[in-house]
Amino acid sequence: MFKILLVLCLILSITTVYAEEIEIDLDLGEEINEVCAGCHGEYGQGGKNGEYPRLAGLPEAYIKAQIHLFKEEKRKNMPMRPYANDRELPDSDIPSLAAFLSQIKLTSTMPEFDESMSAYEKLLIAKKVFNIPKAEGDFELGKELYIDDCQLCHGKQGRGKEGSDTPPLAGQYTEYMTKQIQDFASGERWHEYAEDMFEDMEAEEIQAIMAYLSEMDD
Repeated sequence: MFKILLVLCLILSITTVYAEEIEIDLDLGEEINEVCAGCHGEYGQGGKNGEYPRLAGLPEAYIKAQIHLFKEEKRKNMPMRPYANDRELPDSDIPSLAAFLSQIKLTSTMPEFDESMSAYEKLLIAKKVFNIPKAEGDFELGKELYIDDCQLCHGKQGRGKEGSDTPPLAGQYTEYMTKQIQDFASGERWHEYAEDMFEDMEAEEIQAIMAYLSEMDD
């Protein structure tokens, strides 16, 4: 009994120390994001029409998991190689970066400006307005496919689920998501249900899902 208690105490002590070592520092996260901003935007809004995905508002757990996959080269991406390594991004910094990115909130519509606001203040607000352009495609087919294949994990409105580490799809670039589906289908990127969901998916079906999701962003 004493040995069991001793082991439990050691485990709890190690857990406590580890928790202290990875204390979240949002200022550090913001500083690291200055490097990420070159491709993913100052506010994690992504860039180059979807070549670089939106990171703002993604779940912390998802961001951390993907960074580790890049570092371990289990998810291959050439632009990430110079940055996703122990020298440039040690594991201890990842939680702070993930926390910073996850708490960034982008709006999909331009707010009404207070007349007293300066032009600079208006510019800063405008930079956080992000709306996915409508994608061509069969909206009704896309809705049907989304409900059947995607809703369970990614949520009814495509915004993920509270407490889940699956990313929201509404508000993400359609070009980027199309490329990811193609990578899942080819095996270039791992997905638990790739064989059942993506291998036989036709191009018009992918486009239909994109059409549906692009309207869910509004």
